Amino acid sequence: MQELSICESIVGVIEQQAVAQSFKKVNMVRLEIGPLAGVEIEALNFSFDVVTRGSIADGAKLEVIALPASGWCAPCAMSVPVKQRFDPCPTCGSYQLQITGGDELRIKDMEVD
Repeated sequence: MQELSICESIVGVIEQQAVAQSFKKVNMVRLEIGPLAGVEIEALNFSFDVVTRGSIADGAKLEVIALPASGWCAPCAMSVPVKQRFDPCPTCGSYQLQITGGDELRIKDMEVD
């Protein structure tokens, strides 16, 4: 389950920022996650609750902001929406798509005390 490892990394970033910015408690963490990131949101929520126990993020809410997936179609020379990897271009049917968005997984911000 990669979601557990992801949450452990998030707690590591939180602890580093707590030292750097002198905060004592995290109330909310907002993540931006694209549909191509390969993350199971339900498992991520469960893992976050488990991993944050006893940390400065204990009891913090996890909010996920869903980002759209997009790709650059070489034949169309334009950005197009993508549903999943290896799908054809929805405009011309070409498979010459380069993913340009939707595989992100990043901490957007945190609410802290």
